[in-house]
Amino acid sequence: MIKIRSRNENRKRRHRRVRMKVSGTAARPRLNVFRSNKHIYAQIIDDQSGHTLAAASSLDRELREVLPHGSDCEAADKVGALLARRALDRGIKKVVFDRGGYRYHGRVKALAEAARREGLDF
Repeated sequence: MIKIRSRNENRKRRHRRVRMKVSGTAARPRLNVFRSNKHIYAQIIDDQSGHTLAAASSLDRELREVLPHGSDCEAADKVGALLARRALDRGIKKVVFDRGGYRYHGRVKALAEAARREGLDF
């Protein structure tokens, strides 16, 4: 009998495959993206120590008042810019981008381009 996997199961498999190759260190942490149907979240993670160094999402107080929706490219753009500002305040300039098993398209691409525009290097 063939087991049919859901989209999310397939995404998790892709993410595990990518994570075997991509990991964050103190010198070059990992920028991880998670997108749900309603919001988008991004974190900068040091995998060696297991700590989140900076985070931003469409649920942040600063953005919640400004954004009508947390699930569009405009929201992703603002989250990427906010995350980059927070990272630069902590002295983080270079990161490794982890798209979380999602296609580099739409909201994920908008977040990445906004972070680059604000000064993150990846």
